[in-house]
Amino acid sequence: MVERRRALTVLTHLLLALGVTIVAFPVYVAFIASTHTADAIVQVPMPLTPGSEMLANYSAVLTGSAKGAGAAVPVGRMMWVSLVSAVVIAVGKIAISLLSAFAIVYFRFPGRTLCFWAIFITLMLPVEVRIGPTYQVVSDLGMLNTYAGLTIPLIASATATFLFRQFFKTVPDELAEAARIDGAGPLRFFFSILLPLSVTNIAAMFVIQFIYGWNQYLWPLLVTTEERMYPVVMGIRSMIAGGDAVNEWNLIMATAILAMLPPALVVLLMQRWFVKGLVDTEK
Repeated sequence: MVERRRALTVLTHLLLALGVTIVAFPVYVAFIASTHTADAIVQVPMPLTPGSEMLANYSAVLTGSAKGAGAAVPVGRMMWVSLVSAVVIAVGKIAISLLSAFAIVYFRFPGRTLCFWAIFITLMLPVEVRIGPTYQVVSDLGMLNTYAGLTIPLIASATATFLFRQFFKTVPDELAEAARIDGAGPLRFFFSILLPLSVTNIAAMFVIQFIYGWNQYLWPLLVTTEERMYPVVMGIRSMIAGGDAVNEWNLIMATAILAMLPPALVVLLMQRWFVKGLVDTEK
């Protein structure tokens, strides 16, 4: 039994409070900046209390009606592009990885181990290594400035395949034998037994892959040339004007806050499933 000491408990909570403050303070500053005018937030010292321009700023960035260099960006459309891309990438990665892991674990075919290691080795290849050939393929297929071009090249996942394979190997062989005796085919066994057992793992993987898809910047930067297909992460960059133009930092901070909301909501809503899928070993 771990002995509880008051001093140690207080120290632990102080360290946790310090960590939360370090992480949360920049977000708080961004939110405060999004509620003021551009002139107010460049004053020294910057105000640290909410202003009166919150509704006007958020409405302006969502509709793209703001004035100024780099400010007239339709953030509402960009958030929709990011949402579609993130959901398609997450669902696509999970679907392909589930089927790949199922085939590797439950089917006996020549080269099964070789196939697994061929998939696993791709974890060692950074995205930059294959981004040139991938772009060439997408360009040749006419998928630039399309949702297909934004998502299809990113839906394969060696990480998810590996994690699902490891989980499937913990499922007792007796379940597969019982299903076979009852006359269930491979797909029936997959959908009726393996998928229900994998719900927490799927939820955890969805959270990870949704955030991965939402935060994509380099790939959309290459395959999109039209503003209507920009994701919101690119939108933030496009709002930062170059040269002598004055940046509307209040609108940029409002866009940053909006860009943080969907991933944060996904984590909050699926937190219990996410933690259980990562740490729960009792299957």
